[in-house]
Amino acid sequence: MNPSEFANIAATEDAFWWFQGMNRMLWSFLDAHLKAQTNGRALEVGCGTGWVSEQFGMRYPRWQIASMDLAPEGLRYARGRGLRALAQGDIRHLPYASQTFDALLALDVIAHLEGEEVGGALEEFARVLRPGGLLLLRASAFDLLRSRHSIFVHERTRVRRNSFLPTLERSGFEPIRHTYANSLLLPVALLKFRVWEPLTNSVPQSGLQRVPPLLNATLRQFLFAEAAWIRRGGSFPVGQSLWVLANNAESAP
Repeated sequence: MNPSEFANIAATEDAFWWFQGMNRMLWSFLDAHLKAQTNGRALEVGCGTGWVSEQFGMRYPRWQIASMDLAPEGLRYARGRGLRALAQGDIRHLPYASQTFDALLALDVIAHLEGEEVGGALEEFARVLRPGGLLLLRASAFDLLRSRHSIFVHERTRVRRNSFLPTLERSGFEPIRHTYANSLLLPVALLKFRVWEPLTNSVPQSGLQRVPPLLNATLRQFLFAEAAWIRRGGSFPVGQSLWVLANNAESAP
């Protein structure tokens, strides 16, 4: 991750349409699995500023949440939020004992690995999860959607469902649900990334820039509609992100 992006995230994640929509999708996946469970231990890898970990702890108060990021810049923000179970580490070599956690969140973190490194990271996720533990992963989808923002944040890998799911299964996971998302705005994204940015010779820059309130609210409603569909069990055949919910299928030794 480009270290300067953490300031952009911290400045926008409470109100920016993309964060609001994606976070609603997050709970759409997790609520049915975690709210009924009396307690558990969860890990967020690539926690960034710690916003998701903080919200997770408030939404599921019986769960303990640990948070990890490779970048000290992100961990400084997370520490400022009052998070204490923090660690600096690499998702390719997680600094945790095997079978420590009941759930693991990996949101937009494998994008920063080279393609051949993804399988090893998934194996690490399986290692630190208990048998039957839950993985929720979100990843940037389709190379066609690589943008100037992708270059700015040092994105290296985008995935396709039909090739990613076999890698996930080889790493010890059994998929429960999977869907693309940020789908309704896909025509707008294609126009921006494949036409407008090349035409204007745009330089790499963060896409986390405040937009007028009315536009922000309009864009947010598209993602809220997707989140409601996902909560009802729906899915999308294509989109800018891929969500995967899976169980650790590895047997205890």
